Amino acid sequence: MSKSFSFFLILGIVLITFPSFSQESGVLFLEDFNSLDNWKPLHFPKIKRYTQYSVTCEAGNCFLKAESDNSASGIMYRNTFNVYDYPLIKWRWRIENGYRKGDPKIKQGDDYPIRIYIIFKYDPEASPFFERVKYEAARLGYGDYPPDSSLNYIWSSKEYLERIITSPYTEKSKMILLDKGDTNVGKWSAHEINIIKDYHEAFGHKPPAIASLAIMNDSDNTGEKSISFIDYIKVFS
Repeated sequence: MSKSFSFFLILGIVLITFPSFSQESGVLFLEDFNSLDNWKPLHFPKIKRYTQYSVTCEAGNCFLKAESDNSASGIMYRNTFNVYDYPLIKWRWRIENGYRKGDPKIKQGDDYPIRIYIIFKYDPEASPFFERVKYEAARLGYGDYPPDSSLNYIWSSKEYLERIITSPYTEKSKMILLDKGDTNVGKWSAHEINIIKDYHEAFGHKPPAIASLAIMNDSDNTGEKSISFIDYIKVFS
């Protein structure tokens, strides 16, 4: 079983398990990484080396530090949220190096020094018949529904002209290339995205309502290593 497919199945269980946020307006949450209390580790079958996630602070400002060395694992936020109520996400990240063999178009290169996932919960009531049959088979085989789909905001080691690339593992996962190559290596790079807009551009239709967040730095396909940082993540309307 591939790492990406295993991750997809694990995320389905996590989305069922985690509670939802309840906020009225404005900022849903602002994670400034003073601790990792709001995050849950994500490990994959047959992956023996895990990426290390920790908090590091400089001059009173704390960051998430992700260190991979021929490894793969992620962390996932402990709550889900409604993307129609809170469609905007803003963050700042930095990498110390990319991957020489990293390539989002091939399975052997499907590693990223940093990425943020938006994972959408599958809703059988909103799915066409043949898709419901496929997801029901997956539920019977693995104990729960896999996610409906995901957006992966990535720092791509390889430079492509496209902004959105379909994952080499599944058409249900779209890779959105925000930073590319070595242009901003060693520098802080800030991004603000609109989930609904990007989902429609990637899949051609509206997203499911309920989603959650995950972060990963992985290098098990390329066998390389990297260190990356996230300053903060803000989800808001």
